Amino acid sequence: MAIVSMLRRRWLPEKSFPSYAYLPGRQPHPVRDPAGHSYHSEPMRLAAEASLDSDIFLWGLDLFNHGYYWEAHEAWESLWKVPDRGTPLRTLFKGLILLSAAGVKIREGKQAAAVRHAGRAAALLRRLMNTVDHTFERALGMSPAALADRAEAAARIPAALQATALGQAQPVFDFILGPSPGRPIKRQTVSFRRRQE
Repeated sequence: MAIVSMLRRRWLPEKSFPSYAYLPGRQPHPVRDPAGHSYHSEPMRLAAEASLDSDIFLWGLDLFNHGYYWEAHEAWESLWKVPDRGTPLRTLFKGLILLSAAGVKIREGKQAAAVRHAGRAAALLRRLMNTVDHTFERALGMSPAALADRAEAAARIPAALQATALGQAQPVFDFILGPSPGRPIKRQTVSFRRRQE
């Protein structure tokens, strides 16, 4: 599957993308290695509240849509840890984290792992099909079921990746996540604190 060039909107254009899209074993680990793109950055903190209009969620969308899959995973993981277990919002974040992991595996050329991660993401996303108020559909730009189908298809039919410079981000999915164009985004800056266990 060739990825068709699409306009990839930025939700937080004031934030700069990392200097490289991390692929394990190919670049310095972003956080643990002194040469990593986020080594000197403040660690991602847990949000006090998990929200689909928070800067953290929107930053995850920007990273995902532009091919920074490991980094999107990290952003969404900080939100995933906030809601109680078993809640639909936590399920959504876990599905997005696994979809990001599938993106990393596709970039690495690890087909079996990509299919496994995409399948797990799809199973979680399908649990959200009956969300009554369509909150997730509005936040993603498609229904969770449609995203599940597209995730599985992308993993089954590997993207025709172009040769890129080491560390250059490269989208591997033929869809873009995010609210539909024209939908105003109510931006919410979240305060940070660790959830009480």
